[in-house]
Amino acid sequence: MAGTGEIDEGFYSRQLYVLGHEAMRRMGTAEVLIAGMKGLGVEIAKNVILSGVKSVTVQDVGQAEWSDLSSQFFLQEAHLGQNRATCSLPHLSALNPHVLVLAHTGPLNEDLLLKYQVVVLTDSSLDDQKRFGDFCHKHEIKLIVTDTKGLCGQLFCDFGEKFEVLDRDGEMPASLTIDRITKDNPGVVICADDQKHGLFDGSKVIFSDVQGMTELNSMAPVEIKVCGPYSFSICDTSTFSTYERGGVVTEIKQPIMLNFKPLSEALNDHQLLIMNDYGKISRHNTLHLAFQALHGFVKKEQRLPHPWSQSDADLLLNIVKELNSVAKLEELDEAAVRSFSYTSRGDLAPMNAFFGGLAAQEVIKACSGKFTPLQQWLYFDALECLPEDGVCPEESSFSSNGTRYDAQILVFGSEFQQKLLRQKYFLVGAGAIGCELLKNFALIGLGAGEEGHITVTDMDYIERSNLNRQFLFRSKDIGKPKSEIAAKAVAEMNPQVNITAHQNRLDPDSEGVYDYSFFMGLDGVAAALDNVDARVYLDKRCVQHQKPMLEGGTLGSKGHTLVVVPHLTESYGPAKSSSGNTIPLCTLKNFPHRIEHTLQWARDQFEGLFKQTPENVNLFLRDPKFIERTLAHGDAEALEILGGVWSSLQEMEAGGQRPKNWEDCVGWARCKWESLYNNDIRQLLHCFPPGELTSNGLPFWSGSKRCPHPLTFDPNNTTHIEYVMAAANLYGQIYGIKGTRDYTEIRTTLDGVSVPPFSPKSSVKIHLTDKEMEEDRKKEGDDADKAQLEELKGKLSLLKSSAQMYPIDFEKDDDSNFHMDYIVAASNLRAENYDIPAADRHQSKRIAGRIIPAIATTTAAVAGLMCLELFKLIQGHKKISSYRTAYLNLAVQYFVLAQPCRPQNFQVAGKKYTLWDDFLVEGRRCNQQEMTLADLIQHVKKTNGLTICSLFYGPAILYNRHEDRLKMSVSSLVKMVTKAEVPPHKKMLELIPSFDEDEDCETVPTIRYMLL
Repeated sequence: MAGTGEIDEGFYSRQLYVLGHEAMRRMGTAEVLIAGMKGLGVEIAKNVILSGVKSVTVQDVGQAEWSDLSSQFFLQEAHLGQNRATCSLPHLSALNPHVLVLAHTGPLNEDLLLKYQVVVLTDSSLDDQKRFGDFCHKHEIKLIVTDTKGLCGQLFCDFGEKFEVLDRDGEMPASLTIDRITKDNPGVVICADDQKHGLFDGSKVIFSDVQGMTELNSMAPVEIKVCGPYSFSICDTSTFSTYERGGVVTEIKQPIMLNFKPLSEALNDHQLLIMNDYGKISRHNTLHLAFQALHGFVKKEQRLPHPWSQSDADLLLNIVKELNSVAKLEELDEAAVRSFSYTSRGDLAPMNAFFGGLAAQEVIKACSGKFTPLQQWLYFDALECLPEDGVCPEESSFSSNGTRYDAQILVFGSEFQQKLLRQKYFLVGAGAIGCELLKNFALIGLGAGEEGHITVTDMDYIERSNLNRQFLFRSKDIGKPKSEIAAKAVAEMNPQVNITAHQNRLDPDSEGVYDYSFFMGLDGVAAALDNVDARVYLDKRCVQHQKPMLEGGTLGSKGHTLVVVPHLTESYGPAKSSSGNTIPLCTLKNFPHRIEHTLQWARDQFEGLFKQTPENVNLFLRDPKFIERTLAHGDAEALEILGGVWSSLQEMEAGGQRPKNWEDCVGWARCKWESLYNNDIRQLLHCFPPGELTSNGLPFWSGSKRCPHPLTFDPNNTTHIEYVMAAANLYGQIYGIKGTRDYTEIRTTLDGVSVPPFSPKSSVKIHLTDKEMEEDRKKEGDDADKAQLEELKGKLSLLKSSAQMYPIDFEKDDDSNFHMDYIVAASNLRAENYDIPAADRHQSKRIAGRIIPAIATTTAAVAGLMCLELFKLIQGHKKISSYRTAYLNLAVQYFVLAQPCRPQNFQVAGKKYTLWDDFLVEGRRCNQQEMTLADLIQHVKKTNGLTICSLFYGPAILYNRHEDRLKMSVSSLVKMVTKAEVPPHKKMLELIPSFDEDEDCETVPTIRYMLL
């Protein structure tokens, strides 16, 4: 990209959905200087280079030391004694072919800074920060200062006296369907009740397609005031025409101008501190002074405080108190200052990952004008990672030993490092978060000892769109397994790491691999998954085996982390119902009012025409029982499916839809266009004319029901011809017929196509609700339907020898396959029918392809927070107050770090339990014969005082006072009831009981029945 204006959409695909094209173009002209190539500097450089600025210069005068290897992932032992910037350059250059990366090994000076639009200082002195801060402020160079010391970090931004933010939050502008507008002063707009407007006081909106109160359509943006989640007031509408129906209100985003103080002034302004953990307000104010005090300590002593030195901590605390004589903080967190002093020599990969993500996001804001910058200080600490007892260990256990973990040992000591090396962890997912976690694991030494091990599994293969944020992968790796390449990359970072890569999907089918023995051999699990169902399944396995789980996820600039600790916190839990996001079928079929509706409709058309019907045809051709099974679905559905199969197999001359050549495909596409965008709309308007009233006397076409109009085909209309080209080519593909992209040839072919005439019918029923639709679908067919089904069965029996078809799986990222061409054209034509604003290809691809926006900065920050929680797990922390869940939005510097929730209690017969409590039963004790059901019932009664009255294994009823089953062994009973063998790998059966003592109890402890 680098300033050419051309954006590589294949490479930046997911990031474009976060930043947008305009912001990316502005970034493509920016030149950035990053000073300091220790762990924090390289983390920022990695994220900024991946984001796609014009150039990045990395500056460092220092040589690589052992302590750098704790967090600088592009330095290796062979680089010791060499310049850090020079050694990092080849690796940084390989991250993004569109960004020029340079190294500068000389000192910083004003002449150097003048070459850049954005300057980032890491590991710098306060004197340099003030000097260069004043210089940058004067010369309108955006300045970011950041540093981490052990478990504490700071971030500062100065973007000058007038910095324009073009989009404060990056959210899509609201586009809302109007239900009604009052004639009043001020007028009130009430939106359709299927979508909250999400606006705030002062938002500006424009109106379009309003009927009746047409004055609004030509007005400049109007400022609003929120009345409720579905309503807001606007200007005086009392003299306007009366509102009739229709209309869309669209938010117009307004730029804002921000003012920043230079660092030398901002140092004394505690109002500029942005809080992130609201239990630590006094601590963050104290850290603002502690970082200044640390600079003073270093200036005086020419060194950082010694690890866990009481005398140095006393000295630092005294300097903080001196500073506070001016700052006058009401409360100083003296314990935090001492801990800060004890650990300030440390350099931790997770802290650098977190601050590296945040600082790089500020660089992106400075370059693009997108999102709200930090104003102006942020402090964060994870001092809860230290031992809970607060006892200061001996200084001797923190000495440097000339190992790659030296800078981590300075914080936690050598004993803790040995624990890290012995860990056995299971990472599920090697995508964006997975890559970042593996990098952090390698740097901290997780599983890098003789007894330690990491297992990573991911079933996916590397695609080009992954390269922009999954930084362990390069172009040469495209098409290879993610887990294998990621494991190889981190083994190069730290050759001591013991890692095994699998390509298994984590689900019930892989329980033979990830069985009881596997899970019981683990110390913990990390989830780097991109879907809720997989997280829920993994969470369930962790609860079964009483293992802790680290979980994190991102959505563009937003991220979250969760730590699950057995017996201490709640688990991830079952999947929350997503029915609130489901679009009703009748809305898709007849009453769309948002572009999301037309895109989902287009996607459904694609799946039905080019995937489901060809699959049904192939099933019919090879499965003798296909018709019998289809008839069992009910007459209405069977007619639809079997009718589709017959028409797909029968040639066009005989009344079917099977093409013989390319010209037939073009003819089919033209007739399909007529059916969808003209005939179906005419039929709908025949049933419900534009002036139709409901039984209440209100207009039928109002609110979210937008009155459509039919389209007339025009071969010179770009969208019309694009639909025909895409549809004809896809139709040809499912029959093995080669098509063309030649518009002239297609237009010539269209001249010979005969479109059948159409007249709307009064007998057609249009469903107004999904319930109506479902009821009609389930109804027994009438005699005519049954006769039609019999006729179809006879016709199909003559077509058994037909050639198979070629179903198409939707693939959004291949621009040559016509898939997105079809979706965009089909959706925008439907949108035109209903006067819904069209969507461009980029927006359509995100919605129809269900793409999750992603950016490297958020991923790095989330992975950093997850690994800080990992430290706490390995410390063995028992207090829930030591752990944190996090919610962040880097676009607006929104951070909420909070204590996790405790597990919910439930009662059985007056005794309290949580999800972590189970009844563990050894089915074969001391190699004895397996328990009978009677033995199990007696065991539970004896050990838990509860009498089992019924017992379930999944949906199967094992026992409901069945006397004849009491003498059977439990595994034999499971086999008999499920009619399936218990797999050899299954060492634990989960049995759900009911008890005489509390039969109505909905939640009970699970019986985990062991077959060892």
